[in-house]
Amino acid sequence: MVKSKKIVQQGELSFGRQVASIYLPTMIYETGIGAVTPVIPLMALQLHASPAIAAFIVALLGIGQVVGDIPAGVLATKLGDRKAMLYGAVVTLLLLVTCAFTPNWMVFAFSIFILGMVNALFVLARQAYLTEVTPPLRRSLSLSILGGMTRIGSLIGPFVGGAVMSIFAIQVAGKSQDWLPGAFWAAVVLTCLTWLVVFAVPEIDLPKTVKKVEKVTVKTTYILRQNWRMFATLGFAILLVGAVRQTSNTALPLWAAHIGLNASMTSYIYGLSGLLDALLFYPAGKLMDRYGRLWVAIPSMLILGGSILFIPLTHGIWSMAIVSLLMGLGNSIGAGMIMTISADMAPASYRAQFLATCRLFGDTGAAAGPLLVAAGAGIGFLAGGIWLLGGCGLLSALILGLTLEKYSIHANQRTRLKNGLTKQGHPFS
Repeated sequence: MVKSKKIVQQGELSFGRQVASIYLPTMIYETGIGAVTPVIPLMALQLHASPAIAAFIVALLGIGQVVGDIPAGVLATKLGDRKAMLYGAVVTLLLLVTCAFTPNWMVFAFSIFILGMVNALFVLARQAYLTEVTPPLRRSLSLSILGGMTRIGSLIGPFVGGAVMSIFAIQVAGKSQDWLPGAFWAAVVLTCLTWLVVFAVPEIDLPKTVKKVEKVTVKTTYILRQNWRMFATLGFAILLVGAVRQTSNTALPLWAAHIGLNASMTSYIYGLSGLLDALLFYPAGKLMDRYGRLWVAIPSMLILGGSILFIPLTHGIWSMAIVSLLMGLGNSIGAGMIMTISADMAPASYRAQFLATCRLFGDTGAAAGPLLVAAGAGIGFLAGGIWLLGGCGLLSALILGLTLEKYSIHANQRTRLKNGLTKQGHPFS
């Protein structure tokens, strides 16, 4: 079993400690997940799965994360956030090795599903951990950087996996063929590094000025019952945000193929969106900390939802590139906003479970969003599915604007003043 290291006492969590205990392992871990994600359908096909089954196996990663959200909250509460990350990395390691050696697509599919569940534990644990050790006035920046590290890892992961597969390419029928298990072995190495980094950094206790609250385990039904008004309104907005954010993974490639763009051009467009998506998380976090969460949440969803509406109006490489950049801009400035909003509302006694319930809404939307686009394509009206998701983005901005002030002290400067804080969120002297 994993031994707990001595707890380090400190007055306030420094940025250096955040990098060592949260951001670095997050980026390494997500690089590993990013390395295998594009290879999942190819590996399934190599294991003699049909194209339909291969597509379903890809979806199992997201479905596993939805199923794992609530158990992740319970485990993170019982184990503690740091131990949850350590155990999550160990199980991820075992699953990746299984995927690399798997004899058939059924074992592979089961492993991918469980990998999604474990990913939910790792994601929730680091979010809860960072929420615990970061003062509210720096919460947005800290969680935005966390979101940014996730996106950077997802961006560079495919290049790492691709490089390993190419270097160890095998000869089949006189032709060079990429070694698909190489992506999983690259992820194995990165997951080992993640575990070592988390294990090497001493656990950080809460600041002495923060009153300790005994953590309790509660039922999800209790959380929903106690906060039903919030989940019926703001929770629905979180679901919509999750759906809209996944649109670039589905709508851009499908529409590019619809208008006749080749695979390489589609990849360049997708890469443009992903590059911008990973660049603006820092100023977004600073803006939320200084002026409030709404100053980022509403513009993010207006830009992202509005740009999605323009996808069906594009007819070539340049118009698609402009729209993809706008989508990347909208998504990038919203990095960490849902994590921050959830953290603002989370009760200290069952914080991890509350955050897990919020993640359940977002992950459910993320799993359902691409299905709307796929349904539109299935009935021969791809544009309709894309427009529906764009409308979801605008609707989420409206709901956030109407309801966030009721539930977050840090929604904007007005709510801070109303709750006895300065405009910057500091207590009055």
